[in-house]
Amino acid sequence: MPQPPAASVLLANEPGSFPHAVLAERHPAIIGRVRDAFPYGPGQHRALDELLESCGDGVLGPLPEDAVDIERWRAWGLDDHVGRSWFDVPWLWSESYFYRLLLEAVGYFGPGAWRGVDPFRPFKRAELDAPETDAELAALDALRDRPEPDRAHALLHGSLWGNRADLGFRLAAGDAGDAGPVAALVADDSETLWSLLPPSGAGTLCLVADNAGRELVPDLLLIAHLLDAGRIGRAVLHVKPYPYYVSDATTADVVDALRRLVAAPGAAGEYGRLLWAAMADGRVTVRAHPFSSAPLPYADLPDDLRAEFAPATLTVVKGDLNYRRLVGDRRWPPTTSFQEVTAGFPSPVAALRTLKSDVITGLSATTEAALVAAEGQRWRTAGTHALIQVNTSR
Repeated sequence: MPQPPAASVLLANEPGSFPHAVLAERHPAIIGRVRDAFPYGPGQHRALDELLESCGDGVLGPLPEDAVDIERWRAWGLDDHVGRSWFDVPWLWSESYFYRLLLEAVGYFGPGAWRGVDPFRPFKRAELDAPETDAELAALDALRDRPEPDRAHALLHGSLWGNRADLGFRLAAGDAGDAGPVAALVADDSETLWSLLPPSGAGTLCLVADNAGRELVPDLLLIAHLLDAGRIGRAVLHVKPYPYYVSDATTADVVDALRRLVAAPGAAGEYGRLLWAAMADGRVTVRAHPFSSAPLPYADLPDDLRAEFAPATLTVVKGDLNYRRLVGDRRWPPTTSFQEVTAGFPSPVAALRTLKSDVITGLSATTEAALVAAEGQRWRTAGTHALIQVNTSR
């Protein structure tokens, strides 16, 4: 993917910047909430304390030599970054590595009793079981008698705005409330998106999921509707192979969300049963490739994953982190062409994203000027603006 020299890689070494705040403030807060959520033992507490201490002025520590994935992380640049300040390596890399070290600290990959225990599960489950989820599922019944294009539009926007449910933000703030008022889309290529998914019943959708809970549920509902309406014949749902960025969806989260749907009354339950059957007969599959948790942009897709995306009718990339990986985590001018920076993706690709970080491309000069005049730079990170961007080339 083109990366003009003027678009430097984002670092977190500027005090007052959004990346700096994530490393210096959000990560320590997350450690505290994880520590309090489980009755961890002394060894885990010591490891969490060491990680907390390093988050301030410390440096990136190594993985244990016997870590199950140490060779993979070495291929991703581990040896180049260990021993350097958290703030002086690419932000995408340091942010991702924080979560890998957090899992190491709590014994997620170890041989003991805590192996495979998701440290973020209590927060994900609380959100999935919240009364707000019941209300959102009940609202589906009102769509039953609407024309199919109206239902499709509503479910697409449900999936888009569901991305506001980001537990990383909310855990750091100690607030489980909504992100704030919704503003208009800063870019909307939804007509192009629908043109790629006509009701032929033959298309394949790849959906790269972002958050679990109240975001994953509308993602699943969108897939169910596309299958039911014949806009696709098959869907591949890409999730993380292990807990990541607090709320990112894993296979276990897919199962939890699907059970939530199946148990719901009305249209939500019908969609849930449709998805359950579609997974049983292979029309919906779940994929958890190791690269899904890599600290690297999609420009570095490995050959096997590139080959999986290539035949897709459309790949939908959900969320802020996946957007950063799609366009490259760089200081792009907002008017940089989305088409150009995603030109190397192997299939037609759509980004559905609520804006929660500085990275942005594909805006008109008029849109950018209006946003800056109204809000300064807050529009980039507040989670109150969103976009639908599509590149039809491959």
